[in-house]
Amino acid sequence: MSVFDDLAGGLVISCQPLPDEPDDPMRDPYVQARVAASVVRGGAVAVRANGTADITAIRAAVDVPVIGLHKHGVDGVFITPTAAHAVDVAEAGAHIVAVDATNRPRPDGRTFADTVRAVRERTDALVLADVSTAAEGVAAVRDGADAVATTLSGYTPSSPPGDGPDLVLVARLAALLPVPVIAEGRYRSPEQIDRAFAAGAHSVVMGNAVTSPLWITRRLVAATRRAAVTHAEHRA
Repeated sequence: MSVFDDLAGGLVISCQPLPDEPDDPMRDPYVQARVAASVVRGGAVAVRANGTADITAIRAAVDVPVIGLHKHGVDGVFITPTAAHAVDVAEAGAHIVAVDATNRPRPDGRTFADTVRAVRERTDALVLADVSTAAEGVAAVRDGADAVATTLSGYTPSSPPGDGPDLVLVARLAALLPVPVIAEGRYRSPEQIDRAFAAGAHSVVMGNAVTSPLWITRRLVAATRRAAVTHAEHRA
């Protein structure tokens, strides 16, 4: 039985501070572990977490699978960009390692397949391929990925940007692949979650819309009268 069986039909919550906000008060392993424990109590079937410190803290706080990654400020490839990062994430306690599987060059000069082999040889973790296109998903499975996620759709030159989730990509991957397809990227409402499952998603990941007070508050403040007045003053 695969860890991915525990995710089937459920909601995965990503517990991460905003990557471009180094002063986000949520940037603390203890805080993220408490957030993770809260979402699991609410029904999350797994948690997605960034960085070895957060992964270790969250793994100790919850009894559901942890999808781990390492966001690194490398141009292009950003999510677990090297084989060494992938192994570190697994050794920190992640049951599943999320790895950028786009066709962009990796900073260590290795391929996605090389990274999968490194994880297999040194750990018991499974590998989740974060992709932006259907072709990347097919290639990732060929190279050993245990599952594929739509995380990077809209964030690469090969995929058009959009405000909402890429449900078309979910449907295409679900029709093409023999492995679980995880719907991730800009999911913000129950209706979008329903549509992802209708498109064939194995599970759905939601992040900022649940776990980032900074992101949520900014979106709400943008709709206030004060924000409208400030915008008008700047235009004057």
